[in-house]
Amino acid sequence: MDKGTSRKKVKAVSLETFVFLVILLAGLGYIASIMGAGIMFKVIMKTAHDLLLNTVFLIMAMAVLAGALSALLSEFGVISLINKIFAIFMKPLYGLPGASIAGAITTYLSDNPAIISFAKDKTFTQYFKKYQIPALCNLGTAFGMGLILTTFMISQGKQYVLPAIIGNIGAVIGSIISVRMMLHFTKEFYKDEETESENKIEKIKEFREIREGNVFQRALDAILEGGKSGVEMGLAIIPGVLVVCTLVMLLTFGPSTDPATGQKIYTGAAYEGIRLLPVIGEKLRFILEPLFGFTSAEAIAFPITSLGAVGAAMSLVPQFIVDGVVTPNDIAVFTAMGMCWSGYLSTHVGMMDALNARKLTSKAILSHTIGGICAGISAHFIFMLIS
Repeated sequence: MDKGTSRKKVKAVSLETFVFLVILLAGLGYIASIMGAGIMFKVIMKTAHDLLLNTVFLIMAMAVLAGALSALLSEFGVISLINKIFAIFMKPLYGLPGASIAGAITTYLSDNPAIISFAKDKTFTQYFKKYQIPALCNLGTAFGMGLILTTFMISQGKQYVLPAIIGNIGAVIGSIISVRMMLHFTKEFYKDEETESENKIEKIKEFREIREGNVFQRALDAILEGGKSGVEMGLAIIPGVLVVCTLVMLLTFGPSTDPATGQKIYTGAAYEGIRLLPVIGEKLRFILEPLFGFTSAEAIAFPITSLGAVGAAMSLVPQFIVDGVVTPNDIAVFTAMGMCWSGYLSTHVGMMDALNARKLTSKAILSHTIGGICAGISAHFIFMLIS
């Protein structure tokens, strides 16, 4: 049985049963005491429903296209070419084959889960040892929505062009740290199952498998098979995205604003929450400000919100600029942390599940948390040096 799905038998009822019940009831009770029980369940259902329609299906569509592209690149030898060209950089920096750069580029142009389509393609993963495949989750997430985020930051004003570029550099540094930490954990986890031989890897570098038929048939088969793997990936991430992302949103955002009075009220709309994570961030301000160079407490909301959804975090920036609470340094840090984290708390569970490495999810999250923090710190100090 695969390590990601293995189980063991324990007593039907034990101490952890009661501990779990206490934590669950206390958590729900706390949220209900703020929002109201009826509103809480209404928000949970509407948020999950909206995530399914507007996030999961979007990711699935993207995964289908990315899967088709991945299969085409593999079929006609582009992945093999990329592996040869970039191996000299990817191996010493990330400890991964050169082919992994294709996954990083794809997620930079789209979003985190796009790399799963590559990870499901055997002609792509043939360049990887077993312990390297789960690290693709961290690599892909570190570049997720990179192009969208960078373009958005630059569009806020010409003074933010350089900070956005510095932010990209910071994200690369964070990605290296995240992937290297993850590889440390995966090597230990798969040490008894690592059977790749140097002879096999060298043989793969010299030859590649192709489909039967003429060029048109091969291209069509590659597109259809790659797209099918994207659909399977989209279905696989549904539980993780809906459950984890709903929880993160519930803890991140606050009540809605009444358009008539301007007051904050709970209406039961999707994405309302109790703003617990921003409050925690405020308590940690004395640590975060020296590390990231933030000059206002409000700036902390961006990286905290990025944990759940970088798209939501981006929506905070225009008002920050209008209110004058962020500086070019902050934009550099926002870009680095937003790109490196890019909502990993809401996607890591589903992505690791799709990679059949569910047991390593906590290690992936730990590695990426540290990587994102290092990305922000790097961007801050690089900005200080350049400015």
